[in-house]
Amino acid sequence: MSTHISVPPQLLLERILTLEIVRVTERAAVSAARLRGHGKEKEADQAAVDAMRRELNKLPIEGTVVIGEGERDEAPMLFIGEKVGMNAGPKVDIAVDPLEGTTLCAKNMPGAIATMAMADGGTLLHAPDVYMQKIAVGPGYAKGVVELDASPSDNVRRLAKAKGVDPSAITVLVLDRLRHADLIHEIRGTGAAVRLITDGDVAGVIHCADPDNTGVDMYIGTGGAPEGVLAAAALRCIGGQMQCRLILDTEEQRVRAHKMGVKDPRMIYGIEDMAKGDCLFAATGVTTGSLLSGVKFRKGVIETETVVMRSVTGTVRYIKAEHRQLEKFHLD
Repeated sequence: MSTHISVPPQLLLERILTLEIVRVTERAAVSAARLRGHGKEKEADQAAVDAMRRELNKLPIEGTVVIGEGERDEAPMLFIGEKVGMNAGPKVDIAVDPLEGTTLCAKNMPGAIATMAMADGGTLLHAPDVYMQKIAVGPGYAKGVVELDASPSDNVRRLAKAKGVDPSAITVLVLDRLRHADLIHEIRGTGAAVRLITDGDVAGVIHCADPDNTGVDMYIGTGGAPEGVLAAAALRCIGGQMQCRLILDTEEQRVRAHKMGVKDPRMIYGIEDMAKGDCLFAATGVTTGSLLSGVKFRKGVIETETVVMRSVTGTVRYIKAEHRQLEKFHLD
């Protein structure tokens, strides 16, 4: 005779935080890591997507993907609106980037991660896969210390003043893209340093929350909206400020955004506009970078490193795992 024990949804969400959500990003990372350095971006992304979908469908949740893989890169998707989970348990919103840094993985360069966020149903921003303007800083500053509509040079000076340092002591992280040439030039004109990254702006934004260890004070630039929502979910857990605006420069994009509930195409979103309620964030390293170690394949063992966070408690856990039941991972 079995006894059914009812678990309150908030406790179930916490259980997902500690175990199940980690398994989701671990499996995606391991599957992608098998293709590191092979120059096969789409294949690596597909492997991560398939593994993440399989693990999500094992979770005791009623999940809806509200931020999915990008059409812009012609990549396979966990598509927006897709239902995941066992259709039992709490209703949750899911944001995913099964392989952030497909190029990094394909070239076996540092910083590729598998990442996702989970939040109470109806609390993550539903956004189309478009570009997004972003600015972010870490915790400990007065609200509005930097603003999206202020000039880059003004933001550098304001942050330097708030930190009590000269602008030359500020380091700004920027995606290395041609569209950012003027931005980079203006930042450097203040005396501040620029750190360029080729991909991976979710990890880039997270770096702002720990400047003493990362050396990064601020993130500025234009990147994907899905990555913006994922980064906001992380900052919801660890603190910091972020402002974003969707770039909806075609009628088709504006129509898609309106259908998703975006009423004002020029709205500036703060962190809590993008990620409200109880929010979970997890990321597992695919290739070793400044945030996480990559997957290691050893004889009889696969090693992974994952960071998992929860907004309600402010808990951040780094989980280093050794996987010895390798047949399960080979199925990925």
